[in-house]
Amino acid sequence: MRRLSALLPVVAIAGASLVVMGQPAAAAPGVPRDPVAVFAEDFENGQGATPVLVDAYTGAPPVSQTYTADPAWLTACNGYLAARQQVTAPSGCAASLWPTMRNLAAALGQFAGADPEANHAVTAYTAGNPGANKTELRSLAPIPLATGNRFLTFGVDTAAISCQVAHPLLQFYLLDGVTRVPTFSSAIDPCNQYDTTIGGARVGRAESDAPVLFAGSAVGLELVNAQGSGTGNDFALDKVRLLDVTPALDLVATASPVPVGSTATLTFTVTNTTELAVKNGWSFTAALPAGLTATAPATTDCAGTVAGLTVTGSLTAGQVSCSVTIPVTAATAGTYRTCVPTVLGLDAPACAAVRFVPPAYVFDAHAYGAKVITVGPLGASDVTCSAAPATDTDALLDTPVPTGTLGVLTTSASGVEDALGRRTASASARTTGVSLLSGLITADLIEATAVTASSGTGAVTATGTATIGALRVAGVPVVNPPPNLAITIPLVASVVVNEQVPYGTGIRVNALHVRLLTGVDIVISSARSALTPPGGTCPGGGS
Repeated sequence: MRRLSALLPVVAIAGASLVVMGQPAAAAPGVPRDPVAVFAEDFENGQGATPVLVDAYTGAPPVSQTYTADPAWLTACNGYLAARQQVTAPSGCAASLWPTMRNLAAALGQFAGADPEANHAVTAYTAGNPGANKTELRSLAPIPLATGNRFLTFGVDTAAISCQVAHPLLQFYLLDGVTRVPTFSSAIDPCNQYDTTIGGARVGRAESDAPVLFAGSAVGLELVNAQGSGTGNDFALDKVRLLDVTPALDLVATASPVPVGSTATLTFTVTNTTELAVKNGWSFTAALPAGLTATAPATTDCAGTVAGLTVTGSLTAGQVSCSVTIPVTAATAGTYRTCVPTVLGLDAPACAAVRFVPPAYVFDAHAYGAKVITVGPLGASDVTCSAAPATDTDALLDTPVPTGTLGVLTTSASGVEDALGRRTASASARTTGVSLLSGLITADLIEATAVTASSGTGAVTATGTATIGALRVAGVPVVNPPPNLAITIPLVASVVVNEQVPYGTGIRVNALHVRLLTGVDIVISSARSALTPPGGTCPGGGS
């Protein structure tokens, strides 16, 4: 397949033999970029009103390229750098034919957006049969390449006449030392491939259709005309370009965050350049970070092979792009960056990150300083079944209750999320100056905390504690009580210190729970917390 001039941008390349360019602006995956000119020859360096043969020409620095050709293409009207401003025909070229060469150079200048009068082009106007497969242009100096393992091909502007008879058939080769490497599957035919006519000439721009994955650090160029007939085969050429047509590799990860244990996708897209020529033999190897694993083999619509995280493939002629998709997961929360450290014949992509987080548990946390069966919770703080982080606090001073007195009550309830998405529901209640049942139960401090937290893996754990300061029950000190310590006050009450019971996925802690034989129920410093999975049933309810 050949890309025609109508499909390609027409860019003037003036005054330089070497075009130093970075990579083109990044395009979205699947959107082709233009080829990059690694080297370009416009045949303008030092040229003016006197025609010279191409083998006497020296291109612009820094390469200062020189050229040669087979003798058949350096005789008669062949091989001259013609311009319309050159009125006098050069030696060996018939004066009656020279105006045609000048006009072809002008047509090429007009096509490229240059000055038609001053534009120079290499002539090829056969007065006899040149013979098939003769070299029209060969570089003599190596063209340095910034990097190896790139797809290279050639571009050229041509203006052809006499298309009713023999057509030029142009074949470009890379020169790897003395080895010729073809960049075509079919020759460029300037008569058949262009729709533009300027001054009676068919004018256009084309690229060789079989780019080569070239490993070397320097390269040469050779243009061969496969047409051997001199009946027709009349044209001029200009703007010879060595083009980097390396496809782009893009890596995109599923939008974050993703719950731990769920599947994300990594999509690798190989995108052709705008000439859409075949690209055979590119490859890449991805590297998953520790903790990120593939859940299934990669799938692809690329022609080629996939072995683990190594992909070798090709783009067919006319193919815009292809992609490889790998499903991945992580068991632990974190941000995982996947990179592609090894590429061959591709522009390497930036690394892509996907963030895994624990499930977005629903927060539930409640605390109160005291509660008697006939009195609602005192100093209550509540975060009830909240999907979003939240905090609530309260405080009371010198609070009487039906069975005694309390000093200062302070409570808090909260739901928080850290940078990794781990969630914690916590509650605390602190009560000082406790005196109940006419002094049968006293304490300087009674405090309860309940904490329910999710880990990086999404596991939920609940912990509860009770802090007791100078607690006495019926005159007996209680120190460092274990969970659910039971004490009996004969004929009066049963007491549980550091009472801990399940609460949904979490825990409830009543630092002091007194049940009178009369049926009165007293709780001092209560805290409870839970985390409920999305879609689950939250224990809910206020304090």
